[in-house]
Amino acid sequence: MLEDIRSVLRDALSLGDRAQNFTDSTPLLGSIPELDSMAVVTVLTMLEERFGLTIEDDEISADVFETVGALRAFVEAKV
Repeated sequence: MLEDIRSVLRDALSLGDRAQNFTDSTPLLGSIPELDSMAVVTVLTMLEERFGLTIEDDEISADVFETVGALRAFVEAKV
C-alpha cells in the first residue's frame, strides 16, 4: 500500500525519484511545495481511480494530508 501511495504522489505531483524516499512519517501538507489545493484534487482523483474508491468532500481534511502515513491510513480505511 505504501508503494501505491508513493506512486500516486509521484505521478500527481511530478516528484520523480523524490517520492521513493517517502515513509509513513514524511510530512505532506506545508512541506511539499507541489502539494497545493489543485494538486490535492489530482491526488484524490488518482487515488479514486487506482483503488476504485469514492471519496466524498466531507471526508477530506488537512489531517488526511498531514503525512504519507495519514494518507495511507485514510486509503486503507476506504478500501
